[in-house]
Amino acid sequence: MRKLYLADYVYTNGAFQKDFALLEENGVILETGPSDMVSSKYAEAERVRWEGKAIVPGTVNAHNHSFQSLLRGIAIDKPFLEWRDQALYRYTPLLDEEAIYTGALLAFGEMMRYGVTTVSDFFYVHNGGTAYDEAVIKAAKDVGIRLVFARTMYDWSGAPSAYRETVPEAVERTRSLAVKYQGDPMVTVHPAPHSPHAASPEMIKAGHRLAAELDTPFHIHVAEEMFEVEETLRDYGLRPIQYLDSLGVLDERMIAIHLVWLDDSEVELIGSRSGSLAYCPSSNMFLADGVTRIPDLMKSGVRISLGTDGGCSNNRISVFEEMRMCALLQKVTRLNGTCVTANDVFRMGTVNGADALRLPTGSLEAGKAADFIALDLLDLSLAPKRELFANMVYAMQPGAIAHVVIGGRPVFSEGKLLTVTGQEIGSRVDRLFDKWGGIAAI
Repeated sequence: MRKLYLADYVYTNGAFQKDFALLEENGVILETGPSDMVSSKYAEAERVRWEGKAIVPGTVNAHNHSFQSLLRGIAIDKPFLEWRDQALYRYTPLLDEEAIYTGALLAFGEMMRYGVTTVSDFFYVHNGGTAYDEAVIKAAKDVGIRLVFARTMYDWSGAPSAYRETVPEAVERTRSLAVKYQGDPMVTVHPAPHSPHAASPEMIKAGHRLAAELDTPFHIHVAEEMFEVEETLRDYGLRPIQYLDSLGVLDERMIAIHLVWLDDSEVELIGSRSGSLAYCPSSNMFLADGVTRIPDLMKSGVRISLGTDGGCSNNRISVFEEMRMCALLQKVTRLNGTCVTANDVFRMGTVNGADALRLPTGSLEAGKAADFIALDLLDLSLAPKRELFANMVYAMQPGAIAHVVIGGRPVFSEGKLLTVTGQEIGSRVDRLFDKWGGIAAI
């Protein structure tokens, strides 16, 4: 059944178009255009009239760890390694399939309320198989979000055992999961060697080979903390980007996460190899990581997308928030109000993320996935609406998001999730912490 969405504005072709309509069928956008023209052309289509609304692309969260939403508020205001040990490592033994599923529901449900329609979940609590992975995928399907499952490949001996696999185990399990979901329009599986710190050279190369075999990108944390740079210099005599290049994995498939501590040669090298960055400004600030050189990376040709990172290192999971944070952080760091613009960060949070993940979403045009949101033009955070684009990026609050549609399916409307309810998710989280009891309260 074709649906015709009519609104005051539709954001397409780089601007808000007044009195426009969007036609959707089977989860795909067929056409956008002036309301009168599209209505007349498709008289048989079901009408959905959103008065006082503006339709915009859903945002793409290019990097998240869904289970970490369970740990939000734990180990705040700590140095990075203390945060890692007190939140992640301490709570990992408590995580079973129920907890993983609940954490993913919490993360994905909250994201959708804030306008995220696609998420790349970098997931590493495998516990010796793929059952936990499947729990995340089930949560994504149940709540209705579009998922890139970045299955982490992790063999550092210092990590919890639930994270670790041998190289053959990681390759076979990731491959089997990827093959299982090939052709699924809502789930894609990518290899994700964790980092130069937590994945051996053999694991990193195996992840890259598997990405080539599957014809997908691969994801890897790079140079988030200075200690990681010091380690690669100590162990390999190279800085992180140079080290990855020496392994033969620095190419157009790479989606590097963070890239905080790069020197000039690395900035140029990753650009020359057509690598991408998933930038997580709020997380980098929360953990006192440092400031990624976004204007320099843009100039070198790196495609930049935005991620929230995990819910316990941010502690919000809104890509609109990351747009604002990215622009403001770069402006004040460079003392240059023009170095990163509202248009730059909006593209980072929408079409750039979709392009990096190789998904047909991120913009509202014929042939793209019907992933879009409606903004309430009467919400005070968008006033005055004559400056709608600027206010969407720099001023908008989550309450302005009135509707969310993913793959043509309405999943959020007027403050309520339409799939798994917010009350159900909250109750599951409460029951989980009741079960954990005194351990979680320490």
